[in-house]
Amino acid sequence: MTNPPSRAPADIRLPHHALSANDCLADLDVRRHEGLSADEVAARLARHGPNTLPAPPRTGPLKRFLLQFHNVLIYVLLAAGVITLVLGHHVDSGVIFGVVVINAIIGFLQEGKAERALDAIRDMLSPRAQVLRDGRRQEIEASGLVPGDIVFLASGDKVPADLRLFEVRSLRIEEAVLTGESLAVEKSPDAVADDASLGDRRSMAYSGTLVTYGQGSGVVVASGAETEIGRISAMLTAVESMTTPLLRQMAGFSALLTWVILAVAVVAFAFGTLVRGYAPDDMFLAAVGLAVAAIPEGLPAIMTITLAIGVQRMARRRAIIRRLPAVEALGSVTVICSDKTGTLTRNEMTVQRVITADGRLDVTGAGYAPRGGFERDGHDLSPDQAPLLTEIGRVALLCNDAELTLEHEEWRMVGDPTEGALVTLALKAGIDPRRQREELPRDDVIPFESEHRFMATLHHDHEGDAHILLKGAPERVLELCSTCLSLDGVPQPFDAEAWQRAMDEAAGEGMRLLAVAERHESGRNESLDFDDVERGNFVLLAVLGITDPPRDEAVKAVANCLAAGIHVKMITGDHAATAKAIGQQLGLAREVRAVTGAEIEQLDDEALEKVVIETEIFARASPEHKLRLVQALQARGEVVAMTGDGVNDAPALKRADVGVAMGHKGTEAAKEAAEMVLADDNFASVAAAVEEGRTVYDNLKKAVAYILPTNIGQAGIVFFAVLLGLTMPITPAQILWVNMITAVTLALALAFEDAEPDIMQRRPRDPREPLLTGFLVWRIIFVGLLLVAGGMGMFLWELDQGASIEAARTAAVNAVLIGEVFYLFNMRSLTGPVLNPDGFLGNRYVLWAIGLLLVCQALFTYLPAMQALFGTEGLPLAAWLRILGFGVAVLLLVEAEKWLVRRRIRRRPNGDA
Repeated sequence: MTNPPSRAPADIRLPHHALSANDCLADLDVRRHEGLSADEVAARLARHGPNTLPAPPRTGPLKRFLLQFHNVLIYVLLAAGVITLVLGHHVDSGVIFGVVVINAIIGFLQEGKAERALDAIRDMLSPRAQVLRDGRRQEIEASGLVPGDIVFLASGDKVPADLRLFEVRSLRIEEAVLTGESLAVEKSPDAVADDASLGDRRSMAYSGTLVTYGQGSGVVVASGAETEIGRISAMLTAVESMTTPLLRQMAGFSALLTWVILAVAVVAFAFGTLVRGYAPDDMFLAAVGLAVAAIPEGLPAIMTITLAIGVQRMARRRAIIRRLPAVEALGSVTVICSDKTGTLTRNEMTVQRVITADGRLDVTGAGYAPRGGFERDGHDLSPDQAPLLTEIGRVALLCNDAELTLEHEEWRMVGDPTEGALVTLALKAGIDPRRQREELPRDDVIPFESEHRFMATLHHDHEGDAHILLKGAPERVLELCSTCLSLDGVPQPFDAEAWQRAMDEAAGEGMRLLAVAERHESGRNESLDFDDVERGNFVLLAVLGITDPPRDEAVKAVANCLAAGIHVKMITGDHAATAKAIGQQLGLAREVRAVTGAEIEQLDDEALEKVVIETEIFARASPEHKLRLVQALQARGEVVAMTGDGVNDAPALKRADVGVAMGHKGTEAAKEAAEMVLADDNFASVAAAVEEGRTVYDNLKKAVAYILPTNIGQAGIVFFAVLLGLTMPITPAQILWVNMITAVTLALALAFEDAEPDIMQRRPRDPREPLLTGFLVWRIIFVGLLLVAGGMGMFLWELDQGASIEAARTAAVNAVLIGEVFYLFNMRSLTGPVLNPDGFLGNRYVLWAIGLLLVCQALFTYLPAMQALFGTEGLPLAAWLRILGFGVAVLLLVEAEKWLVRRRIRRRPNGDA
């Protein structure tokens, strides 16, 4: 069998959704009732390839692992490890190399995120398909589909390729993974406008979406990489991941630190050899000691541990971090772009308004859980007070095919989401489903179809009388009604204008409207047909306003974000009216403005950058639009968190500074593209994670401001010793000991600090702000010079008192460390006072760390093996008292400096130093 000749696909001037079904079939050279021949299938398969998504090029595991070492700070650490190895300190070099390797392993395990996202998208494709070939209906592997194949769809099927539909019967397809629209889309074979957005192409069925109701058939117009889902896969491959502010800052900091250390070491070497006349070999060792003193070996480990502790804290608040630096990036977020469905809203349709002849009733409670009731003018209204509510609930339950069950304390809905909302409404009205179905069993049904736009069911009571229950589009149901009922069940004259005004108001608020009506007849009807319904004379009970309402906790979370100076923007595939109504309920802005995807298409990048700042809501947004919006915000210097759950969100999730996927209802593609997954699909968890992220960054700043003075203190001691021509007060081995014991014990305790009281009242920090602000540089230099004074002063004092060189060096090392112990209390708050009980006792990890350090220092000072290894000597009590006095002086001087700083910044609105 051969297929009829026709125009080549290249001649098509309109997209498939805008062509008539017959034209589309003709352009694809296929007969509607015969399908493709086996020979033609083979030819097209060779031309188009299998209906699968191509695997991206992969970086081999060895190369991926080696790339983890391609970092300036890692180079510095490797150099430090080599130097200490050359010096013969194998344990110290082993520790440094161990830190580097651990960091590399963590990075290696976290890599490959984009590849796994692409794998997840490929897994969404349907494995099997029902097709028509050679005039016979058959089931094949979906990978064998080619353009021109005739495919049959039924409820529960996953669409196997992009189809142009030519026949539908009550076909509804859930496209949330592609469009973000919360409701299943009712399909039609009629062509649509060529510029229709993805969510409005009702003549199309897209690969990876789910048939929720009805049947249909269509012709494959795109397969594999050419499908919409394939296009998103290609976008995801092309999107570059953004590095986090912390990694950008650390890269700059590492480069600066490298050059400063090298410059100081070279200056010291030149000064010692040229001015002081030291032997080059001796001066080289001194320069190496200075470099080792300046390198913060423990800083990467402390950063990793601080971030890991942040991960644990966030997990307790239902936010699961997949990539460590994302913890800190959350703390610097300036804009949160959120998907609507399932994130800001519950993704559970809910009847929120009942329009009756007596006016509007509000329905409380959200989601499928039947918690809540009815209110009129702010006052509770029970079904006992308004018998009409019982009638409405009865029709809502019986003219319905959805089921609602309670499983493990969670309400589950099976069926169409809108019908699920009606079942919940019936339960709120006090209807007992089992009893009601026994009293009025269903005998016949006219299912909902787009042609007649209603569903009708036939029931008989125990007296044998017929009840015809009707629900459908309001304009269709209202024309079949002749009267309506008041709340107390009394018939009322039908005021069409009043009903229309109430419906227009609800529709303007983004509600989907559904009318319910009934007709009682004496005697028994054996069946129900269209003529029975078209006779009209129904009694209109109500028009129901249905929405996917915002989560209560999301409303609070949005308010918290706005108070913290974080802009919240809704980017959704849903309709503008619906999105705007949800935005108003969320309180995104006083004047909520919405821009559609069609309008975004008309804007160049420069214009979009302006619009994206001024607009809170973007509706009918495609994956490309979401990606452009994120890029536009980043172009303006914003740090962007993007939330989403669908495949359509994956490219934007990957591009965002922090991608946030839904763990419960999100697709695997979205999860793999994101840095963070919400276990509860709740926007409130994003706000909580931002708070934890800010805390982590605060603690990182505290750790940096704590560790670096030690390095400056030790390097300064070596530098001034060279400058003054003194014996080295501290050896390279002792330097490494101080660096590592400080990082492993004292600095680590700062990672457990709780959030500062004003953490969510501050404005977001400028993402261009360096890790070392002017204030932190001053603090580090100030404390570093105090440690230089204490270490050198103690060394010179002990020598002057006749102590040995080993004892003097031991006193210098302990002076530096005890100064760090007291400085640790200072650093529990960067600017706040700590001379109070909470300042000394509020963090038990600080006390444990100090206790551990004192034990280590006792061993360092008095244990013979440690004395032999590090060149130390026991100290008398008088020396310890002098060392303790120096530590107290550090505490008091830093508190005095903080007091002066507080006076300077008291009037600053964000309270940042």
